[in-house]
Amino acid sequence: MLSKRLPSILPDMTRQEQLDVTQIYSVMGLLRPDYPLIESRPFRSPHHTVSAAALAGGGANVRPGEISLAHKGVLFLDELPEFHRDAIESMRQPLEDGQVTISRVQGSQTFPCEFMLVCAMNPCPCGWYGDPSGRCTCSQAAVDRYLSRISGPMLDRVDMIVEVSSVKFDELRSRTEAEPSAAIKARVDAARIIQNTRYSGTMTRCNAYMQPAQLRAFCQLDEDCTALMKQAFDALGMTARSYDRVLKVARTIADLAASGQIRPEHIAEAVQYRSFQLGGENAR
Repeated sequence: MLSKRLPSILPDMTRQEQLDVTQIYSVMGLLRPDYPLIESRPFRSPHHTVSAAALAGGGANVRPGEISLAHKGVLFLDELPEFHRDAIESMRQPLEDGQVTISRVQGSQTFPCEFMLVCAMNPCPCGWYGDPSGRCTCSQAAVDRYLSRISGPMLDRVDMIVEVSSVKFDELRSRTEAEPSAAIKARVDAARIIQNTRYSGTMTRCNAYMQPAQLRAFCQLDEDCTALMKQAFDALGMTARSYDRVLKVARTIADLAASGQIRPEHIAEAVQYRSFQLGGENAR
């Protein structure tokens, strides 16, 4: 449910984005006859049995896959460990480059795929690992095998990992009104305006696609932030890629707070989203 709501808080599509997405859907024959223009951000949720070719693109006659159909929108993979390993790994390069190249004997095709990847998974095969009720019947070996289906390099490309606890009965019965999507979207739009101004005149449109030079220019850290990043880098065993991703997330958190500089609290929040590691003692 949360994943399906994501398009409602993302910035409105620009005219060029609408045309780019419409072209992909036109190739696949998925446009509505009565209104052949995609105006809202796509939300794609393929079944876990999807093949690598269907996810990344391919086939005898090369066609775009789910990652391209999610271009400028959201790709949601529910029960991530249940997906085929080769299908998951096929997203590595597209997540970095925002495009995917499919090569066949007849030639190669390149499709755009700038999408937000959102995944959900249980902590173990039965789904109750770590729950206070003690209902989990899985051995530690079974839990580790289940979680190891997601490779380290793939996890390294995920910006945020959030552990969600089970909902209690009283929370289900609560009549407290949640914050509406419109209010959240207003904050997102304000942050996107900041980013549009920051990257004006370049090919970059948002923090996620910052180039190395832009990362150095717009993610400068003061002494306190540097000390905090060094502590997190050593404690979590970060790679160069995860370090860059923490900086990009911290820059976005700062934008949402309308802060011109990245502050220690922004770094701390960004690091928090990477401090949860799957499997073994860290998962407990």
